[in-house]
Amino acid sequence: MAIFSTGPIDNSPILGVRPSQLVTVKVVNRDSLNPYNLVIQGFLLNGSRTMYVNETVNLAPNQVLTKNYFADLDAFEFVFTTVEAVEAEVEISVWGKQNSGALVDPHRIVAWEKQAVLI
Repeated sequence: MAIFSTGPIDNSPILGVRPSQLVTVKVVNRDSLNPYNLVIQGFLLNGSRTMYVNETVNLAPNQVLTKNYFADLDAFEFVFTTVEAVEAEVEISVWGKQNSGALVDPHRIVAWEKQAVLI
């Protein structure tokens, strides 16, 4: 099992508008033979840590999965837990976006930047 975290993401309003209103999560299963299960959890950070996303997804071999989540919050964090021991086989990226779909560069976390804790 591996746990990956974006860490806390500050999304405080600038001139009354938060930089990101959406979060796009892209997951790639690079294993050509084995399917994997991944738990996606999103947390609102507002003085306490409140879960607002809790979803288990199944990834087929060589599958690329894209999920979009609400992120019009002052601060948030996403945590990804693999059920199988697959750290090298699953890659995750997280992209903050405006409602228009424009990327928010400071809210971009790509596969090699994620924090991992192996269990």
